[in-house]
Amino acid sequence: MSFKRETPWDIQLHRAAIKGDRATIIKCCGSGRVHVDCRDSDGTTPLMFAVARCHYDCVQELLEQGAEPNLRRSETGASSLFLAAQNGDLETMRLLLQYSAIVDHPNLDGGTPLFVACQGGHELAVRELLAVGASPNYPMKDKATPLFVAAQNGHYLIVKILLDRGAIIDAKRTDGATPLWIAAQMGWEDICYALIERGADVNALRQDGASPLFKAAHKGYLGVCKTLLRSRPYLGLLPIGETTLHGAIMFGHLDVVKLLIKFGADPNIRNQDGLTAYEFSLRYNNRRISEYLRSLHVEEAHEDAASASSSSSVATAVSTPPNTPIKSVTGSKRQTTV
Repeated sequence: MSFKRETPWDIQLHRAAIKGDRATIIKCCGSGRVHVDCRDSDGTTPLMFAVARCHYDCVQELLEQGAEPNLRRSETGASSLFLAAQNGDLETMRLLLQYSAIVDHPNLDGGTPLFVACQGGHELAVRELLAVGASPNYPMKDKATPLFVAAQNGHYLIVKILLDRGAIIDAKRTDGATPLWIAAQMGWEDICYALIERGADVNALRQDGASPLFKAAHKGYLGVCKTLLRSRPYLGLLPIGETTLHGAIMFGHLDVVKLLIKFGADPNIRNQDGLTAYEFSLRYNNRRISEYLRSLHVEEAHEDAASASSSSSVATAVSTPPNTPIKSVTGSKRQTTV
């Protein structure tokens, strides 16, 4: 969308809103030569500028002068309430809501004021928006929800608030990732625990076949792995073509390897390349892990069992499609430190 070229009066009003110069705003609006909602080349109005810079008195003046709170920037689709929520500016949010700002007014990507408040960790703004009717399940275009982005960014209290207000716990982004999956990938142990306590599926796979535990093990997040293992997640061959044990070995996370073995991970399962955990550790030159696995005599155990059962068990595991519920095979309800 294009807009007419800004006049000198338009520019003066925009600058006043940016600087927080209420007197100049009053002067410009009273001149009769400028519209209170005049836009710059990006479709930004004086009200949006004032909101973005947290100039409450200027926001109030512009609203009193008739500024429309529900206009959106052409470049991003952000409304004034979106910008206030992004800043966590509770006073300005309340003022805009008094002037009938639309609570779930999305930007061009589908993000609502609640979504961006959750993203920024603005707890009071989140509470305020939920109190006036914001939907905790309004998705972005990629289907990410407020709960997803709160979990992604490590905002534990906001995760709990959203769950208390009816957020769908296993809502999936378009790639299949759930809030628990993304929290595990990012290493947020407390959030993983909170989500699991509320019933999150520990075996929910992303479309590529990776599980929450696989990502945590791959990243080396020992605490997250312990939290996930308490719920007895699947430890066999994933549709991604690797086991969680292979994922931990890839980047040399010996502590995670030991934890997985303790919980019953089978080091003799072959991955998509036909490699056991020991053979995989040799490929990646992870000497400490190789020595640990050798101390368990897993390579000899593999040689004894390979001809009898490896091929058939691997074929069955590989055939499991992404996002298919998988039976838990090992683990314990609670785990102390290793």
